[in-house]
This record gives sequence, C-alpha cells and structure tokens, in this order.
Amino acid sequence: MAENEETLNPSYLYRSFERRNCDGVMINYYFSFVTFVLEGGVFLSKELKVWIEGAIIAALAMALSFIPTSIGVSFSISLGVIPMTIFSLRRGWKAGVMAGLLWGLLHFPTGRVDYLSVIQVLIEYPIAFTFGGFAGVYAAKVRQATLAGDYKKGRRYILAGAFTGGLARYFWHFVAGVVFWGSYAMWGFSPVLYSLVMNGVSGLATIAVAVVVSLLIYQKSPELFIPKEVRRAHQLQNSH
Repeated sequence: MAENEETLNPSYLYRSFERRNCDGVMINYYFSFVTFVLEGGVFLSKELKVWIEGAIIAALAMALSFIPTSIGVSFSISLGVIPMTIFSLRRGWKAGVMAGLLWGLLHFPTGRVDYLSVIQVLIEYPIAFTFGGFAGVYAAKVRQATLAGDYKKGRRYILAGAFTGGLARYFWHFVAGVVFWGSYAMWGFSPVLYSLVMNGVSGLATIAVAVVVSLLIYQKSPELFIPKEVRRAHQLQNSH
C-alpha cells in the first residue's frame, strides 16, 4: 500500500525508475538492439523471429522483476510490464500472451514464487502473466494510427492497451487474493475489500509506470511499435 500520494504519481514513479538505471532510454536502446539483431537475420522466418523476440522480452521482464519496488508486504510495482506491454503492442496479443506465459513460468526456476497451493500458484503466475499479453489487442490500431501519422490517436491506443493488459493480469491476482490470501487480510477488511485495495493499488501503479514509459518511448521512437516487415510493406504499398 502506498504511504503517500506522491508514491502513485506517474512522474515520481518514472523518476524512481530512472534512478535505477532502467529508464525509457535504456528500454528504447534495448528494443533497438533486439530489432537490429532479429530483423537483420534474414535467415530467420517471421514466426521464429517473433518467438525469439518474445523469449528475450520475457527474460528482460523477469530481470526487471528483481529490482526492488515493494513498499510493505503487499504493495509492489511490476517493472517487467513495461517491455511486455511494448512487445504486445508491437507484435499483437497472440505473441503477447505467449511471452507473458513464458514470463510467468520463469518465476519458478528463479525462485520468485509465493506458494500457498498449486491452484493459487497456477492462477498468479502462468495464468495472470499470460493475460497481461492482452495489451496487444490494440496492436493493429497502434500500427494504423502510427503509419497514418496520427500520433495522438496512437498514444490513446497505447494507453488503452496498457490498461487492458494490466487490468487483465491483476484481475487474476485479485481473485487469488480473495480465495487464497483472504485469511491474511488486515485492518478488519473483508477478503474481497483487502484484495481489491492491495491489488488495485499495485495494479494501478504498475499500469501508470507502463503508460508513462511506453508513451515516452513512443514519442521518441514510434517505429519501435511497428515490426520492420509491416513498415516495409506499407512503404511498398505507398510507392505504387
């Protein structure tokens, strides 16, 4: 739970993220590097490129999860949502849920699992993180707006995508909180209210960080949200 309003302020969250040397510029350079390596590999099929890119993004998201962002025992910001949101908006929801599933599974070998029961673990890791990839349902609209030069509309779709992915993921954390963590509710809260407050605050803070960083990257390098093959096809279409 946040201790003051500043903690949930997007500007504060971004400055805090920046101080940990994981700011939007670094994510930007990272995606540029991944794009250069994968799209430069002409020997790779399109599907294989997406799978490899998704695996790399899942690994980056897992690495960002090790950056301490917790306040107390129940509030935390999931920084890995940033590259996962950008990847989902770049490649679409199918690739997004694949990468999200892999991110969730990576919690097991890295020992980042809070275990109460098998069902609870399945809900909070493979299922919840998979649903985070549904930010990609807005991928086509982001592409269309960007290719048309309508960056204002593109920003709106990025905002909508980040909220969709964040809410889809934290819905499952909320469910697990009610069913499995309810006995740990504090302050006399019911399991439903406690889970709603804890997961709601963490979810909204995480979404705010993802929105701020994604929009900063979009403003600097909107082409990162469009795969090279899509840009090339668009250019060829306009040249005829």
